[in-house]
Amino acid sequence: MTRKWGWVLTGRFRNFAVGAIFAAGLFLGTAQADDQARVLSYQGGLIAQSDIQLSQADDNGNDPLESMNRAIFSFNEGVQEGLLRPIVNTYNSTVPATGRQALKNMFDNLSSPITFVNDVLQFEFERALVTFMRTFLNTTVGMAGMVDMASEMGFQKHSEDFGQTLGVWGVGEGFYVVLPILGPSNPRDAIGRLLIDSYFDPLGYYLDNVDADEVDLALDVVDGLLEYADVVEELDQIKKTSVDYYAAIRSLYRQKRNAEISNGQNLDLPPIPDLAPEIRSELPA
Repeated sequence: MTRKWGWVLTGRFRNFAVGAIFAAGLFLGTAQADDQARVLSYQGGLIAQSDIQLSQADDNGNDPLESMNRAIFSFNEGVQEGLLRPIVNTYNSTVPATGRQALKNMFDNLSSPITFVNDVLQFEFERALVTFMRTFLNTTVGMAGMVDMASEMGFQKHSEDFGQTLGVWGVGEGFYVVLPILGPSNPRDAIGRLLIDSYFDPLGYYLDNVDADEVDLALDVVDGLLEYADVVEELDQIKKTSVDYYAAIRSLYRQKRNAEISNGQNLDLPPIPDLAPEIRSELPA
């Protein structure tokens, strides 16, 4: 999803500020050894085998802001534990799995136009056709996206964003950074997902034109909570089995993004949960 936490920064100043902060580091990406990293299944969760070795292999000095990042990471953990966890625990324990999946499907469907545009920008025309068919089928016969009819008909889900598109175009990730509330990122992903993807979001255009800021905010918050509810158990397992939780999340995020950019072709990894919320920002007025 891309409709998430966009209310943290708003308006033209938001776009300018974020762009200015990260543009300087956009091309500072260094060659990484993600292919040397391994992630193992462990009791239904994920654990980085040897956090220390994994961090050394994947870091390559690519975390120059580590002290600040760790402080922000701790702040984000406090927000998750004190505010988000009670909400998602109640949600997961009271809403049936079928209902939770229907809501997730609906929000996934809302992000389909962004995936479609990025498919085209990456010259992945077959995948773009799949995305188009998924959007059409799920929006119509799938009850506004709540039922994933497209997958049952052979059109499997995938997700693309402009951060991935920049990666396909050869743009380096830049330095690793942890954003307040938003979590793991880098200059390439922040610019692509926080700034550019909003221009590919037709619902965002509509809400902006009708001044429906309250609806926009509500969708952002609900979407973020749904994503967190979907991965909270996996995150708990990683935390319990990691020597260094911060390093494990950093490595998993970088591996996950690298696998997404290559459409899963370059890395032999098990599924990795969406540790960083994808971001949908409001369009400038």
